[in-house]
Amino acid sequence: MTTEIMPGAEPFAFHGGPVGVLLLHGFSGSPGSLRRIGEWLAARGHAVVCPRLPGHGTRWRNLGRTRWQDWTNEAVRSLKDLDAMVETLVVFGLSFGGGMALHLAARYPDGVDGVAIVNPWLKERPLAALSPVLKYVVPSVRGVINDIKQTGQDEIGYERVPLKAFADAVAFHKIVKRELSRVRQPILVFQSSEDHAIPTGSSALILDRVGSEEKELVTLENSFHVATLDH
Repeated sequence: MTTEIMPGAEPFAFHGGPVGVLLLHGFSGSPGSLRRIGEWLAARGHAVVCPRLPGHGTRWRNLGRTRWQDWTNEAVRSLKDLDAMVETLVVFGLSFGGGMALHLAARYPDGVDGVAIVNPWLKERPLAALSPVLKYVVPSVRGVINDIKQTGQDEIGYERVPLKAFADAVAFHKIVKRELSRVRQPILVFQSSEDHAIPTGSSALILDRVGSEEKELVTLENSFHVATLDH
């Protein structure tokens, strides 16, 4: 039986010109966090695709039934579909989606022409190292959603997170960190000066380790973590 998708969490796509942008949402979030930027890009003539990663945008327990391979498989499928329709392709990721964007850039250098990431999440708090063990004792923890300075916004995410899925996200981050030197495309990193959702340091780590010759950091002074829905 098909699981009902939360209103506003549906995947979306817009037809456009020769430049395509693959949008990748965050862990426990949904395409709802990226619809505004997707519409903005589409209005400027770009092709846009934003998949819903498996286990997201439905019920939080469903996230615990998925693995990082499920998330990457969906991202790769969307990448290949978009690549077949455009001449130039940029991957754009928010938070966990930033790590996914880097993973795709490293694995598919001929398909990805540029990378843009917003408040990427690759560094965890020290207790995250215990998640592979704690997941057998603590089934779920309180989620961190809607860290948005602008009022009236909703990223449409989970208020609880299965620790099993969180442990998989941590395992995926280890893979991405090892791949960073293989990322050679131009990269643009947006980093909020105030972020209450993830530890600091991911953007600096990425910019230090990627193999890109063209790389730029843009500081967002008036936004929190979900900057795609913020000021």
